[in-house]
Amino acid sequence: MAVLTGGNGGAGRRTAAGPAGRRGGTASPAPSAPRSLRRRQSLIAWAFSLPFVLLFAAFTLIPLVSSFVMSFTDFTSTDVQTPFDVNFVGFDQYRTLLENAQFLKSLRNTVYFVVVGIPLTMGIALILAVALNSGISRFRVAFRVGFYTPVVTSIVAVAVVWRFILQQDGPLNAILGWFGIHGPDWLNSTAWAMPSLIGLGVWRNMGTLMVIFLAGLQTIPAEVTEAALIDGAGPVKRFTRITIPLMRPTLLFGAVLLSVWYLQFFEEPFVMTQGGPLNATLSVSYFAFKQFGFGNYAYASAASYVLFVAIALLSMVMFRALRTKED
Repeated sequence: MAVLTGGNGGAGRRTAAGPAGRRGGTASPAPSAPRSLRRRQSLIAWAFSLPFVLLFAAFTLIPLVSSFVMSFTDFTSTDVQTPFDVNFVGFDQYRTLLENAQFLKSLRNTVYFVVVGIPLTMGIALILAVALNSGISRFRVAFRVGFYTPVVTSIVAVAVVWRFILQQDGPLNAILGWFGIHGPDWLNSTAWAMPSLIGLGVWRNMGTLMVIFLAGLQTIPAEVTEAALIDGAGPVKRFTRITIPLMRPTLLFGAVLLSVWYLQFFEEPFVMTQGGPLNATLSVSYFAFKQFGFGNYAYASAASYVLFVAIALLSMVMFRALRTKED
């Protein structure tokens, strides 16, 4: 609004005041210090993260993009010197792959390993976690370390020991012989080779899930369990109505983590069976590894991306099945 003020000679002069009472009718500009500070902090953050970004691009992002493009070509080891002379075959590479009987066998073996291995590992790990969570505290640390030891042990060393145990004249069949049971040649039997590898996978990975589930169990409020106990809920009802629903986020994390591991299982057949007998333990990862060794780089890339799609789809299914209502 206009304000009339008097001067020395009585003559008035008109000035304008803004909404906040400031003269001149315009707001003063905001200080630029915070904006420059944020810009400087962003530059410092990018400077610290730049080495990782460069390493990620050089050793992860560029190889990923290159292998994806390669999967649509007929690139082989003979084309290394002339990489730009390869032919673009499009989805014919994937069509040929899905018509390959050996690849389909490896796909079925991988599904078998996942479908049997994941529920078995999660079930045993959950039972161990519940037992440790309600057990005697003085032995809890010792049991936790004992069950977790296979996780930090070299998979190659573990696989060599298991291969010795599962020999036809090995310790396992010797123990079964004490009870009058004639054990099979575990790793050379098309019926028992894959269950043997699943047993190794369960034994080796249940420790990781046990620790994760134990942490999830310890976050359940004691008041909820005590209220259910006062209401007369038995152990089974408390487990199914309280423990499992409250642990669904933890179960989801364990299931997704385990599915990624099991879909990529490679070391077990590589060390113990070399994919045999008769491709009974050939996995998709081992199939891609063999194709890469044969020099079929594009074919191996296509197999790897089929596995990537399988991992993504299985993770989506698990998120949908185990997510909570809040999610």
